[in-house]
Amino acid sequence: MSQKKIWVVDDDQIYKTIIKKIIDKSAIFDATTTFSNGKEAINALKVAISNKETLPDIVLLDIEMPVMDGWGFMEEIAEIKDSIPQRLIIYISSSSIAIEDKLKAKNNPNIVGYMSKPITIDDLRLIADFD
Repeated sequence: MSQKKIWVVDDDQIYKTIIKKIIDKSAIFDATTTFSNGKEAINALKVAISNKETLPDIVLLDIEMPVMDGWGFMEEIAEIKDSIPQRLIIYISSSSIAIEDKLKAKNNPNIVGYMSKPITIDDLRLIADFD
């Protein structure tokens, strides 16, 4: 069985600690990597692609972050999409209740879904059911 990897892209250190505990408790993923902004994550993704490393199965992406926000990350994804060897399952995970954000996520073909924080083990089980 292949290892399942999840990336959490979020600038909130407390949230990252909590979601990592939830991910570990769920026992769904073998590896969790966290990033503080979209730039860190996109750079790591580009390195992983060029080194032919295993890419994450799921990316939980916050919208509001410094340096590069979630939308900036998605713009970069659209630009390098052809070089990504597998389908990236990207979920927006946000505390934003803005309808515009939910619509923008829904209308982005590279975003699978929108999840409101806090994310639960049940939420993870739902999104990780991709075998």
